[in-house]
Amino acid sequence: MNKEIKPVLRKQANWEDLYFYQKANVLYQLTFVFTKRFLPAHGDRTVDQMVQAARSGKQNIVEGSADGVTSMEMELKLLNVARSSIKELKEDYEDYITSRHLQRWKSGHERYDGMLRYCRKHNRIEDYQDYFEKWTDEEMANVALTLCHMVDKMMTTYQRQQEETFVKEGGIKERMTAARLGYRTNQREEIERLKSELAAARQRIAELEAKLVGQGE
Repeated sequence: MNKEIKPVLRKQANWEDLYFYQKANVLYQLTFVFTKRFLPAHGDRTVDQMVQAARSGKQNIVEGSADGVTSMEMELKLLNVARSSIKELKEDYEDYITSRHLQRWKSGHERYDGMLRYCRKHNRIEDYQDYFEKWTDEEMANVALTLCHMVDKMMTTYQRQQEETFVKEGGIKERMTAARLGYRTNQREEIERLKSELAAARQRIAELEAKLVGQGE
């Protein structure tokens, strides 16, 4: 019986269904509006840095998922780049809160639990964008920080799962080798099956011939 040959190319993950991608997309859109509303239009490099960091976080998730079809190693590297970008963005929001003497919402703050529940439950941009022009800078910054933390934590879990898969299945070279060995194994099994059928057929012919000879006598 032929064994199933594992495909060489991995199935591509649909990044749009990944919760950490959805939250990273919210972060990018939120950051774009935040910088337009609360930071100077000219003369402040923080604007470009924050927008680029948010975009890098989102885009490297997409590129990592696409490259993961052929190279899990590249996927893991790009996910690390995405996490680094999100951490950089988190630092910028923390600096903003500190420099403007705003409140960092932590456990015990009256708004903290409600914000945490909302960010945990909601992943898509549609759940947030109506608030972008209504929230104060303190509200937006704290929501952004919460999302940064959640995205990083979720990506860490996802990376760990991918690393375990990589250890078990290897990269594309290992999958190609396994596919070739599987093909050769199937070929050998098919040859042995045909040999067995041929031997059985010859045996049956010999029996029929002997029977005919016996009937002739």
